[in-house]
Amino acid sequence: MAKQPDPGSFMDMFGRFGRDLKLPNVDVEAILNHHRKNLEALEKSARASAAGASSLFSRQREMLQDTLHEIADMAQSYRAPGDPRELMAKQAAFARKSFETALKNAGEVAELARKSGTESVEILRDRIKEAMEEIRTGYDKK
Repeated sequence: MAKQPDPGSFMDMFGRFGRDLKLPNVDVEAILNHHRKNLEALEKSARASAAGASSLFSRQREMLQDTLHEIADMAQSYRAPGDPRELMAKQAAFARKSFETALKNAGEVAELARKSGTESVEILRDRIKEAMEEIRTGYDKK
């Protein structure tokens, strides 16, 4: 696996570069702080996305296990000899239950995905609002 560059060292390098240039009226620390907050927001958003994906996959695995258990139970009931009408009624009930469960599970998966995406986007949206306020404040000072 390739070694990830240390973001702290990049920020330090950028800070030294800005200070070495001795540009007038440039607050290098404010710029660094602004970008540090951006990176932190991206990291938080990525963690929220990863957590959402993990819970989504976990729930889908549970749903699959439940479905396989129901199929195994139904297969067991097919082995038992019985009245063909009773067997047809069991098949119809199983089909209806499977369809209802599939609809419920699809809705649940969609809701989990929506929540995960919303949380991740909200983190970035909040940071964008903060950044715009920081920029506005910087212009007001001039």
